[in-house]
Amino acid sequence: MAAPDSNTTDNKIYALINYEDPYVQPLILAALQKRLPESSYKIITSVSQLPSPSSPLLQWVQYESIDFDHLLSNPSTTLSNAYIIRKALIRKHYLSTTIANWITKYPDSVLKRHVKPSVEFEVDYAEFLDDALVEAWELKEAWGRNESQEDEKKKEWWILKPGMSERGQGIRLFSSEEELVGIFEEWDPESDDEDEEEEDADARSDAGGGIGSTGERKAEKEEGNGIITSQLRHFIAQPYIHPPLLLSPPSPTPTPSSPSPLRKFHIRTYILATSALQVYIYRPMLALFAARPYVPPWDDVLQTDRDEAMRAHLTNTCLQESGDREGSVGLFWSLPDSLPAQPDLGSVKLESKPDWKDKVFEQIKSTTGATFEAAARGMSIHFQPLPNSFEIFGLDFMVGIEPNGQLNTYLLEVNAFPDFRQTGEELSGMIEGLFEGVVNRGVLPFFGVEAKGGEREDGMVKVLDIDLGRR
Repeated sequence: MAAPDSNTTDNKIYALINYEDPYVQPLILAALQKRLPESSYKIITSVSQLPSPSSPLLQWVQYESIDFDHLLSNPSTTLSNAYIIRKALIRKHYLSTTIANWITKYPDSVLKRHVKPSVEFEVDYAEFLDDALVEAWELKEAWGRNESQEDEKKKEWWILKPGMSERGQGIRLFSSEEELVGIFEEWDPESDDEDEEEEDADARSDAGGGIGSTGERKAEKEEGNGIITSQLRHFIAQPYIHPPLLLSPPSPTPTPSSPSPLRKFHIRTYILATSALQVYIYRPMLALFAARPYVPPWDDVLQTDRDEAMRAHLTNTCLQESGDREGSVGLFWSLPDSLPAQPDLGSVKLESKPDWKDKVFEQIKSTTGATFEAAARGMSIHFQPLPNSFEIFGLDFMVGIEPNGQLNTYLLEVNAFPDFRQTGEELSGMIEGLFEGVVNRGVLPFFGVEAKGGEREDGMVKVLDIDLGRR
């Protein structure tokens, strides 16, 4: 860890805190107030307010607002809340490559068990899908097996994810080539005139052509179903996790004649990566539930009303209406110790043990550490941790049920600048605790400041500590 330059006359930390989010901003300020001695720092509103370029500076702002020139010019005195380059983690198609390369090099890696293999492809329009899937052998083999399978329940289902989308946008389910083609036809432009219009816009854009750069017009056209088509060009397809572990949401609304319906959920885990490179998991975690009771992917509703059916499969609360969001977010460690009977397991018997959450957490820890190491060592061009930076990531995990009845936890994705508002007002104390842990582990050591009130338990669990040789 670096320390403030000894030639600096002013050792006060100048803190530029502007997260541009009314939910997050006061929680960051409260965490600083709790952990930093009052005399050790001063809030500023601009880098221009520094007494000198070498004055100790903490930048905790949105990524686009970070003064990276100042950060790189003052590596021993300036700390920022984001790494410059981290595509190897936060872009789904890059993450897929990161993990595939790591497993090839280390076949015994835990990632082989806890990340579904992916098929990557690029496509602009549905008419080019055949060309894009020329080498998608896994998909074609699955489709072939499905054609000879009369039992719908035994067909292999896949989940399609746009590589650069956020908040669950553009996610679809499919089990055949026809269904995949139908998905892309939904996103195709409506007319040749629109094609020409978009090509003209592309020519004036730095982003490139096709779906990946058609701009705000298409985003507005598709806004109703949560798809931003300007982000749809790179895709991954993965085997769908079925059956997932199903539980009742935190605030169910059962009817007098029936028990609480079981729903699909995922676990949101907050991760602190600091310097080059230590990684911590924040032990308090969230359980985010789908808006509707679970139905299997082969249910008829997926064919008749795709948007409604996906509400049972998508657990990202950003896509839910305000009424659906109520009761959809809870604390992972408050989930029941004993698991309810699960549907669609056939002859499989679920192993329900009181310590199932501890086992899931152990899997999350090992998978997280391996993922960040794979990105740092195997994709160093696309993930470059800096000694004078830290960053909070949101990792999403889903618990599936294996054929032997045991639980297995899968990494879904890695999010930069996660949406903390999903936590809600009632659980905002959890996020403030996260920020206190970030200050303890990411801020105080860099500036060489002792924590206000001394050391205390902060819920941060270290899962990776490697030296990448960056100073």
